[in-house]
Amino acid sequence: MVEDGSTGASMCSRGNVTGVCYMLLWIFLSAAVIILNKYILDPSLGNFPFPLALTASHMLFSSAVAWLLVHAGLVEAPGMPKELWTRSVVPVGALFAVTLWMGNAAYMYLSVSFIQMMKAVMPMLVYSVGCLLGTEVFVSHTCGILVVVVTGVLVASYGELMFVFVGVVFQVASLLSEATRLTMVQLLLQSKGIKLNPITSLYYIAPVCLMCLLLPLGALEANRIREHKWSLHPGIVVLSAVAAFALNCSVFLLIGKTSALVMNLAGVFKDVMLIYLSMSIYGSTVTELQVLGYSVALCGAFYYNYRRMSTVAAVKQKKPDAEKLMITKDSTGKAGSGNV
Repeated sequence: MVEDGSTGASMCSRGNVTGVCYMLLWIFLSAAVIILNKYILDPSLGNFPFPLALTASHMLFSSAVAWLLVHAGLVEAPGMPKELWTRSVVPVGALFAVTLWMGNAAYMYLSVSFIQMMKAVMPMLVYSVGCLLGTEVFVSHTCGILVVVVTGVLVASYGELMFVFVGVVFQVASLLSEATRLTMVQLLLQSKGIKLNPITSLYYIAPVCLMCLLLPLGALEANRIREHKWSLHPGIVVLSAVAAFALNCSVFLLIGKTSALVMNLAGVFKDVMLIYLSMSIYGSTVTELQVLGYSVALCGAFYYNYRRMSTVAAVKQKKPDAEKLMITKDSTGKAGSGNV
């Protein structure tokens, strides 16, 4: 009995250590992608102000690697009927393209610290889009919590010294597109029983995303890229693509070993760390008013995530209890499943 208990404790300990390692890996890769993209796109740093080209290079790399892994038999991709691909994968891929394009474009105008502060409104946007599309139910208390988050972000925005309206428009467009994409994934794919891991997601979605980027790339950036005086080493762009691909895989590993709540908490730490890195590496200035606003937004976002996870846990706990009750009634003969 003692040996069994020791073995169980040892396995639990190893699981916790593995979870922490995955969390640290996700934080590192997420920070690396953001820092690299900021360096590449900022005209005063890497001087490669072509967000479409950078995003397309990421999708090309991800498409190629995912294709190789699937066709080599290392990853099994679920079947995807043509009609489902057209109605579900294509719109999700198009929204993903807009998210990445607009998000990368924002780095040309805004500091990393300010962009991370703006991302605090994501829960509000996902909830709002979910209410519009029917995946969420409007609750006044939840809405009140999210108003606090938005207020905090507005205060942080007011305190931003390098506020560039064009950059804010790009970032808001990216956040709106991402919120819509997340809701569409739930509505179009998960509701039909299609579950994709990061590799299979990229196998189906990255090529669509790439195709959606090629047309605006040709119209808006192709000529300027040919005339551009390159000072950026191509290896940095490749490194950024590798880091972006690895980041997608680390998300799957982190959620598989821990939970969405742990990922949200790790995300808070990551955002705070990125704000500090932005100040240290790129000399970004964060005012006291921004700290106050962002702190309010973080508290609201944390409370919102806590309530959501508590609700999900309660629902999961009720399901086994209901199943046990049904089995008990069936076995005693007092009630059949039709009465439950």
